[in-house]
Amino acid sequence: MKTRPPKRLLGRRELVDFPAFALRGVEAKVDTGAYTSALHCTDIRVGPGPGGQPGLHGRLLDPDHPGFDGQDLFFAEFGRRDIRSSNGEVQERYVIRAAVRLYGQEFLVEFSLSDRSDMKYPVLLGRSLLRQGRFVVDVARRNLSHKAEARAAARRAARPAG
Repeated sequence: MKTRPPKRLLGRRELVDFPAFALRGVEAKVDTGAYTSALHCTDIRVGPGPGGQPGLHGRLLDPDHPGFDGQDLFFAEFGRRDIRSSNGEVQERYVIRAAVRLYGQEFLVEFSLSDRSDMKYPVLLGRSLLRQGRFVVDVARRNLSHKAEARAAARRAARPAG
C-alpha cells in the first residue's frame, strides 16, 4: 500500500515567495472556491522579447507594494483561458506557470494574470495548488507556512557549528 505524505495546514492568508521573481513574503489569500491561482499584474501585453521571440510582458505588484521593482517581466511560455471571476463573470486571461514557495518547498502553479489593484491581496491561491501540495485550510489561522519557516531558520541558527 502506498503511503501518502501528511497534509499540511495553511491559514486563510499566507505569505508566499516567488523565487523566479526575487519576491519574498507576498501576501496571498487562500481561496478554496477558486480553481486557478491569480497574480496581480499590470501593463500586460504580447510583444517581442529578448532575441525578438514573441512572449508576454507585464509588471507584478503595484508601486506602493514593498516588493515592487517596476521591472518589466517577460514570459516566453503562456496561454489564454476563460476564468470565472469572483462575481461570476467569465474573462479571458493570460495564464503563466510560476514557482511559489510554501513550507520551504517550491510548487509549479498556473497563475492567471489580472489587475487585482482593487483587491486587498495581490495573490490568490486556488484549489489546484492546494491539491498539489496536499494542503488543508484552517480559516481561523494565518501565515502558517511563513511561521514554520521562521522557526526552522531559528533552529538552524541555534545549532552549534561543526
